[in-house]
Amino acid sequence: MFVVQVKLSIIIVNYNVKHFLEQCLKSVYQAIGTIDAEVFVVDNNSIDGSQNMVKSLFPKVILIANSKNTGFSTANNQAIKKSQGEYVLLLNPDTVVPENCFESILEFADNTPDLGGCGVPMVDGQGTYLPESKRGLPTPEVAFYKMIGLNKVFPNSKKFGKYHLGYLDADKNHEVEILAGAFLLIRKKVLDQIGLLDETFFMYGEDIDLSYRILQGGWKNYYFSGTSIIHYKGESTKKLSTNYVKVFYKAMVIFAEKHYTGGHQKLFKLFINTAIYARAIISICVTFLRRFWIPFIESILIFGSLFILKNYWEEHIKGITTYPSEMLSIHLPYYTLVWIMTIGFNGSYQSPFNFSKLARSITIGTFIILIIYGLLPNHLHFSRGIILFGTLLVAAVLFLWRTLYHLIKYKTLDFSQRYNVKSILIGSEKNWNQLSEILNSYNKKYQQIGFVSDKKSSSPHWLGTKKQLREIIEIYGINEVIFSNDSVSTQYTIQIMNEMGPEIHYFINPAESNFVIGSQSKNTNGLYFGEQIELNLSKKEYRTQKRIFDLSIAIILGIGFPIFIGFKKTRKMLYNLKDIIFGKKTWIGYAAPNENLPPIKSGVFATDHKLEEKQALFQKNIDLLYAKNYNVYMDLRAIFLS
Repeated sequence: MFVVQVKLSIIIVNYNVKHFLEQCLKSVYQAIGTIDAEVFVVDNNSIDGSQNMVKSLFPKVILIANSKNTGFSTANNQAIKKSQGEYVLLLNPDTVVPENCFESILEFADNTPDLGGCGVPMVDGQGTYLPESKRGLPTPEVAFYKMIGLNKVFPNSKKFGKYHLGYLDADKNHEVEILAGAFLLIRKKVLDQIGLLDETFFMYGEDIDLSYRILQGGWKNYYFSGTSIIHYKGESTKKLSTNYVKVFYKAMVIFAEKHYTGGHQKLFKLFINTAIYARAIISICVTFLRRFWIPFIESILIFGSLFILKNYWEEHIKGITTYPSEMLSIHLPYYTLVWIMTIGFNGSYQSPFNFSKLARSITIGTFIILIIYGLLPNHLHFSRGIILFGTLLVAAVLFLWRTLYHLIKYKTLDFSQRYNVKSILIGSEKNWNQLSEILNSYNKKYQQIGFVSDKKSSSPHWLGTKKQLREIIEIYGINEVIFSNDSVSTQYTIQIMNEMGPEIHYFINPAESNFVIGSQSKNTNGLYFGEQIELNLSKKEYRTQKRIFDLSIAIILGIGFPIFIGFKKTRKMLYNLKDIIFGKKTWIGYAAPNENLPPIKSGVFATDHKLEEKQALFQKNIDLLYAKNYNVYMDLRAIFLS
């Protein structure tokens, strides 16, 4: 007989999302209040320092540290077996719960005796409602309508919109069939009756299976609108990735084989397999367009410019002379390819566009073209003039094109920043001073307008009270809002996100933390810890650049070391020359070991050589800035200008 010792057991399965987990746990403990609750974190062998963070900041958490990634279902089951709560809450680490969340949903559950499982409305990091908050059973019919897109065309239809139950009012309570695993409350005695999560599902589909088994057990699933949560990954663009498609639809096949028989099973599997191939093709196309559409357009612009120049050269410079066919079929495509490759290799396709990088790239490309041109036999020496004038023409065309692109996309000709960003903080003056220091240390170069607080302040950065927020946003043209959890409740945060809409970017600075989390982290200038943060050193192209740079400097130093003998670092560089050549070291490495960052060889010199004492608070993040913004010029400056 199960004996209730605590009211609520909260289970969070974590895998390499340390900063999201920290924010989640802080919101969880705020929401627990006086509730008799226990919190489990099951870490699936993260390498980002998650376990140490939990041990140091949240000693009350029951940490289960796995030696391998066991999958979502197995990890949850580990904690469920140890749990003692009347209710079990499965919670994703990339969520933030408001202060009234647990109290509200437990009251609802206690007053609903037939409740087996319960979910709540979820919004993404921009405050947009996530339709997966409530779902219908994925029958073959429902799967078909979703696969061909009728659920999106008619989201409110009772026939076509069953997958996300779009015809049900999101602001009212409802009986539903399927609940989301990101936030799933279950009675413990229901789990005792129907069994734990099916460990056949490694990731995805386990919430569908569990929800269905709750219904089969004679219980009901409810969508409770009395509270809501933030779920960052709900808006993830990774859903178009081939890996996601493969894993998700494999889970759907497992579900079909388990719960459907005969014709229904075959029909469902047919839909699923069709969807796998369809989404894979879409994924490949979307990935290609995202990564290569700008180089593709610029290839056309470069080749077209050279073609026009060639025709002009033939008619007005060379007179009646016509270039051999090789000029069009070999030379011009070769020039185009070299320039595109040097632009890409130099990182000039990274946003925001950097015109100095573009100029260097074109110049380097021209030198390469001229060197190769000089090695060709005389009968292939058509015209150096086209190369030299082509360089100027290509530079002008690309500069014009990029200016036009930037103007259309960002509505500004200010190329110093990706966005014309104007940011405010909702929090205290103390929060403002701390956050400003953090953001300034991360080279956040756009406008930080000020802070909003109900406590009036003499600070020139105080803009007004929270009641005046809408007017402040309109007057100053604010398009980024940062909430300080030290002063602002999560409930208020969600409310403002709903009211202001997705046109504004929202970020949260958790209490007593020196990081900021937001759903649009990949689109920001400066350092934001978030789901989408991109580190240049995580990319093969940048690691290749770094290795080529190391070898180039090593060769130059080895050949011409007498020239550099007066250089103060020469002795140290010569001492490490062999290790550099054989790839045992790199010229510039991290200031300190950091398991959160992409691995690189130990450095002859460190990234923190220029730090002052007053910056000591942020020394641990210098390496992160280096990994995030890396290019070879950072190494060059570090060696020769420091």
